[in-house]
Amino acid sequence: MLTVSGSPHVHGDSSVKKIMYTVVFAMVPAMLVSVYFFGLDALRVLVISSLACLFFEWLIQKYLIKGPVTISDGSALVTGILLAFNVPSDLPAWILIVGAFIAIGMAKMSFGGLGKNPFNPALVGRVFLLISFPVQMTSWPEPRLLFGGTASYPDAMGGATPLAFLKEGLKNNSVPELMEKMPDMMSNLIGFIGGSLGEVSAVALLLGAVYMLIKKVISWHIPVAYIGSVLIFTGILWLIDPNAYADPMFHLLTGGLILGAFFMATDMVSSPISPMGQIIFGIGCGVITILIRVWGAYPEGVSFAILIMNAFTPLINLGFKPKRFGEKLKAA
Repeated sequence: MLTVSGSPHVHGDSSVKKIMYTVVFAMVPAMLVSVYFFGLDALRVLVISSLACLFFEWLIQKYLIKGPVTISDGSALVTGILLAFNVPSDLPAWILIVGAFIAIGMAKMSFGGLGKNPFNPALVGRVFLLISFPVQMTSWPEPRLLFGGTASYPDAMGGATPLAFLKEGLKNNSVPELMEKMPDMMSNLIGFIGGSLGEVSAVALLLGAVYMLIKKVISWHIPVAYIGSVLIFTGILWLIDPNAYADPMFHLLTGGLILGAFFMATDMVSSPISPMGQIIFGIGCGVITILIRVWGAYPEGVSFAILIMNAFTPLINLGFKPKRFGEKLKAA
């Protein structure tokens, strides 16, 4: 007698737990850099966010769903770290706990848990906090080194992020004039900038991204399409009017673009399954990000762009289905 089970029928050594902890390990460089630049406040945010996400998932599974408790699989921990990466280092603990509850309770568990959520949970939590607590979520402390002293940060910017400073400053100044008052590209690359924990160091994030690519936890399709579309779009605008639009490298190294492209847009649950679908998804994220950054009310558009494209994922999957194994080609 043969027992026929549901798919998948191809087995490997990958598991949810292994994938999630690979992502956690990939975020370690960015966590260390954020703690170095923002001190113990960054560590406080990381710990509270992670523990709150783990607690709410355990609570809901234990007493509401009354099913198996799966907090050891690492998915709630990943959500907690990503949520912490998307908030200021001085965010009050109670607001962070509210964000964790929204991320786990509303964006994940209300849809049935891991694998069933249509939107990235950490981004849902972040956007909820941004809309509900705009002052606290947009008050950025200046980088302060863990072992004393302050990072070299322009006085003209205060605690503003480069994107926020650019959007506000363009009302009365040209882009070249504003660039003279901002950190240089090397500072943006290493981390001497204000912003959320996950915005401070492009190098640290790229190290983690390379590790995930090597481990094949993510593929290149979404990040390359996302970043490539941003560079092309902003490059065209910059060539048209360099006094009104920032250059592509500025958009690449500031804000949450690298964090979003590699760590959040690539979420297996809320992104398309086919390579072509992932490329379309990434291009959509890139275009929407720049539309919001340049013409929207908010200086940053990564979170909104990814969530909007998450909503289109079922449609993209429908339009770009992978060919079934053994399917015959249609006659010309």
